[in-house]
Amino acid sequence: MMTRETSPAVAPLLGALRELATTAERAAAQLEQEIGQALRMVQDTVSRGGTLLFCGNGGSAADAQHMATEYVVRYMRNRRAYPAIALTTDTSLITATGNDFGFDHIFERQIEAIGKAGDLLIIHSTSGNSPNVLLAADAARAKGIPVLALSAKDGGALKDRADLCLVVPTSRTDRAQEIHLCIQHAICDAIEATL
Repeated sequence: MMTRETSPAVAPLLGALRELATTAERAAAQLEQEIGQALRMVQDTVSRGGTLLFCGNGGSAADAQHMATEYVVRYMRNRRAYPAIALTTDTSLITATGNDFGFDHIFERQIEAIGKAGDLLIIHSTSGNSPNVLLAADAARAKGIPVLALSAKDGGALKDRADLCLVVPTSRTDRAQEIHLCIQHAICDAIEATL
């Protein structure tokens, strides 16, 4: 039987996959109850016709947009469209708010304008300390909108401002975002299967 030798160039790539797998195993072990709670929060919102409001910065903004699309269009199954919106996509609104009020208020203003009781704010933030997501959480809570957050490290200030915060056990931004997206996909899959 022939054995393959790992080339020096490929070894770090395989190491990254193994690190991701280890982080995923730790997250599954440590966040089992929280992931179940998160599923129930999303199920309750979708089943009563509420809107899923997603936000985040940078790569987390991309994840927010990705997940809003999965709910509106489809994930694995053809079904009715579920109300969802990423608060990261309207460049005119974001730049006007940034110019007139400051970047910290870009999500807060949108929640003030369109958020309503029965909705759910879902925040992606690897640090949990970005002022704009903290103000978004405050605006949602002021309107009676529950807040589901996905974070990492120690959860940051967001952990205390969210109704539920899933803190992925890593200090790496990339690994946290990869696990956030995996958790979100699993929740979306379960929603499609049950609703």
